[in-house]
Amino acid sequence: MNVTTNSGQGIGTPPPHEAYANAPDLRREMHQVLVLGAERDGRQARHWPPVDATAAERAWLLRRAALMDRMALDNPGPVAAAAETAEQLVLHDRRHPDLVAGPHHPDAIMLAPSRRLYVRQEYAAWTAAGCPGI
Repeated sequence: MNVTTNSGQGIGTPPPHEAYANAPDLRREMHQVLVLGAERDGRQARHWPPVDATAAERAWLLRRAALMDRMALDNPGPVAAAAETAEQLVLHDRRHPDLVAGPHHPDAIMLAPSRRLYVRQEYAAWTAAGCPGI
């Protein structure tokens, strides 16, 4: 089987159109990720305290990585940023393996530019679980 590095085929991760099927449009998601980042960094007051700070941090990392992955799919300019944010999610999930939602641990997915397949797997599982942590 000829597998492309962005398809997700061969290791059981969903392709981008399936992983991001329930994602907000890019403009809305960019705004939401920026707001979450400002709340996280203390630049903006939180509207509510997170129930679980670690899960909230992961939700922000996941949404940011998914946003950058989606942007890189449409335009090769943000590919490096997509790789960097995906790696940040992987590092977080290595420290908190109990928060991994998909079937593959972050170190199991070594294909694709900097773990972007892992981001797609986790985003699809996160949305299927009702977006916990936000």
